[in-house]
Amino acid sequence: MATSPLAAFKVLMDGVTSWDVPKDIIPNELLLIGQGAFPVMVNDKGQVLIAGSFYRKGRLVVLPHEDYLLHAGLTPFLLNAVRWLRCSSEAPVRVHPSLAPLVNILQDSKVEAQSGPEPEEGPGVYCTGAYDDMKTVQLIRFMKHGGGLLIGGQASSWAGKHGHDKVLSMFPGNQVTGVTGVYFTDIYGDRGQIKVSEKVPTIPLHVRCGEDFSQDQKKLLEGISEVDIRTGVIPSRLLVHGAMAFPLVLDRSLGCILAAACYGQGRVVLSGHEGLLTDEKMGPFVINALGWLSRNQKVVVGLSPQLRSLGPMLSKNNLEWINVDHLSSEVGVYCCHTLEDMSVIKVVEFVAEGGGLLIGTQASWWASSNPNSHFMSQYPNNKYLECFGLGILNQTADRGLLPVLKSGENHYHFRRALVQFQSMLHDKGRSLEKSWLDRLRTDCSYVFQIPYEGLPLYESLRRNVLEMIQEKGLPFVKNKKPIGKDSPEAYLITLAEELFKVGTDSKLFLKDQIPWTSYATDSPVTIEISRDNRNSWVSTGLYLPEGQTAHVTLPEDAVAANLKVQIGCHTDNISHFETYHRPPVVTHRYNLDRTKRSISWLWGGLLYIIVPFNYNLGRMPVTISGAVKAPYFKLGQTSREEWNGLLYQYLVPWGELATDNIILTVRTTSLQPMEDTVPLLRLWDEIMQAVARLGAQPFPFHRPERIVADVQISFGALHSGYPIMSHEAFLRELTDEVTMRSRGMWGPIHELGHNQQRLAWEFIPHTTDATCNLWSVYVHETVLGIPRAHAHPALSPPERENRIKDYLRRGAHLNNWSVWTALETYLQLQEGFGWEPFTQLFAEYQTLSGVPNDKAAKMNLWLKKFSEKVQKNLVPFFKAWGWPVQKEVADSLSSLPEWKENPLTAYT
Repeated sequence: MATSPLAAFKVLMDGVTSWDVPKDIIPNELLLIGQGAFPVMVNDKGQVLIAGSFYRKGRLVVLPHEDYLLHAGLTPFLLNAVRWLRCSSEAPVRVHPSLAPLVNILQDSKVEAQSGPEPEEGPGVYCTGAYDDMKTVQLIRFMKHGGGLLIGGQASSWAGKHGHDKVLSMFPGNQVTGVTGVYFTDIYGDRGQIKVSEKVPTIPLHVRCGEDFSQDQKKLLEGISEVDIRTGVIPSRLLVHGAMAFPLVLDRSLGCILAAACYGQGRVVLSGHEGLLTDEKMGPFVINALGWLSRNQKVVVGLSPQLRSLGPMLSKNNLEWINVDHLSSEVGVYCCHTLEDMSVIKVVEFVAEGGGLLIGTQASWWASSNPNSHFMSQYPNNKYLECFGLGILNQTADRGLLPVLKSGENHYHFRRALVQFQSMLHDKGRSLEKSWLDRLRTDCSYVFQIPYEGLPLYESLRRNVLEMIQEKGLPFVKNKKPIGKDSPEAYLITLAEELFKVGTDSKLFLKDQIPWTSYATDSPVTIEISRDNRNSWVSTGLYLPEGQTAHVTLPEDAVAANLKVQIGCHTDNISHFETYHRPPVVTHRYNLDRTKRSISWLWGGLLYIIVPFNYNLGRMPVTISGAVKAPYFKLGQTSREEWNGLLYQYLVPWGELATDNIILTVRTTSLQPMEDTVPLLRLWDEIMQAVARLGAQPFPFHRPERIVADVQISFGALHSGYPIMSHEAFLRELTDEVTMRSRGMWGPIHELGHNQQRLAWEFIPHTTDATCNLWSVYVHETVLGIPRAHAHPALSPPERENRIKDYLRRGAHLNNWSVWTALETYLQLQEGFGWEPFTQLFAEYQTLSGVPNDKAAKMNLWLKKFSEKVQKNLVPFFKAWGWPVQKEVADSLSSLPEWKENPLTAYT
């Protein structure tokens, strides 16, 4: 038996080579929202005209007009439909008398069928129209027990009599088919081009139908103008992504905190925190919600333990309620804090068949306990809520007094926004509000996390988005062809990256690929990992081209070592910039948590093995196949001939120059003029040795520092970290030995100094950009031979003198003691006592325990330690600089001789 949408589609389309539909009959479009629903016939406008679905043990096939059931041209499909709907070849087939010609069609094809006003008991097949609301309960029960329902109808005529805004909720056929997530709409279907699809067709992003839920919004929010979350609870944001789900309250960033949804005959109201529902001020909303959920029928309301405080308010409003621990058949509306540990099928069935669900829950605690989770698939409540087009996010709402949404206005909704974005791609005159675009970026990342395999609803969503990207082409961003943050191109990049992260093959995004296969390595390359590589990136000397796939293999013993492979040479995210000169995120990581792993990335990049700080295994081989060699020069290992071969034979975008202490990552075009890199790297090793010497660090470094030069970095012209990031404007200071020796390289050493800073002797924010410059001064003077007065304009004698005078004139307040002013304090100490006390003190701090967290206490500890190193009482010096010298510290140093050469005495 075909029990999945894919298998069912194959059975339904077996032998069907064309669609012969009635020419004089106008069908209606179908709306699919159920996870078991799947399209069968879709026209060239993307409208679903025939669909199938599952419900408990039974099945359903829906046609867009009852005359489709009587049309001989559709006989092959109708026979397949009956065959799929029957649980066995002996199961009875009964046809409603209004469809008598169908009996002849079936019997002529050797299918035994009989006319009858209602289905037989047991799992047979029943064929009927969609207009009889007297058999709703019977037909649903028939499907639940294994029956197959073949139903056809057209809702346009009914809508003309009863109202276009009532089709989804009140059209008789929808009372039955809606429980399976399939709905008749009143939208006419186009009968033009209808091709037979070889695979399950795509469900459209948006179906226009008369019912817009504005009346539902109005009933739920009647008498309520705002929701106050200025204090008290902080709700989680909600994801509203279903076609029949809608928001009620949005915060300033369009994050939803109250939402509702219709499903089948039932309804759901979701709050981003249970405390919102139990807040006395929210009482009117809760009463409105219970009335809407019960359709103002007299039902029993079940209160779970976390919401039992609502009981007195319900009694006051003459609502019957009982205490329940779980969802129960004796209640018509169930109010709860969580659905966890319940059956998803039971919950969906309860709502689909007319039950009301009021749930208030927040996800902050779970999110903090599961920081690296795929929230939509792993947070327990979401597996229930996604069935109704809702979800809870690991984000919290903006605090404030939030107005409720007004019915009839064009409010943000995920699907509406995505459809409007699709229109914007085709019509350059259209635009999407920036706030909508920002929210859509976030929501897409969550929607794509929903498990999709075997679920046409979510497979179609991904397919629709992928087709958008393929149709317009993945934007090629480069320095000379930048794009704006809020441009359609930037958003296409975001969509592509989010789709890629959840498993979409990167090749599908790329139209014109470089034929890299001719440059792929002839044989696998093995990299050895050891304890020496702890807490570092290990360069592989390989490059993975965009859209290509490589394969990583490692021993079973290494699977639990938390190794990762990274594609791309740095992790700087520039998504906050207004203009992109490269894609906002250019790296991607894979956990090496299995012995074999296939890897790829939209943008390609150099390959690295990321080794954690707690790696404890011995030497482990990691083998990579399918990548391309990259220019990689290691001092003392790579010959000049090998280097020149790598530079010009393997034309990949990036390459690296390495020693045991520093690795420079730059674009290949900047490396190609460098035929002899040995003098440069020897200079860099001298620089790194000086950096280590001042910081009292072991040399060679336990891991090499890294500097990457790119066209755009996350902040500043350079910034510290691992790796240090530099704008390409500083390339000469990184790779030109003559420039480095003659003009200096203040910026790069400044960032290396940042990496040497330690919290124990940093006085944030004063010294953040001050003490790091000690390394700049030291390297320039001891390695490059450039005195401090020439190393940076700010250190010329007149500048220094003016800065000291200005600081003292303003009262020597610590508020003004930072950057160059703070550096001056340390420079005066160095000029008085040399570099040795600094080196000694940095060494002592590495093993010093009990360092206070208080800034004033930390400063007093430093001045005490420094005074003891130089055996001088430096209290007057530091007091003159405005340091908060404590009396006990001053007393402890009073026996030391005075520093008579104190340079500040000339100013005071």
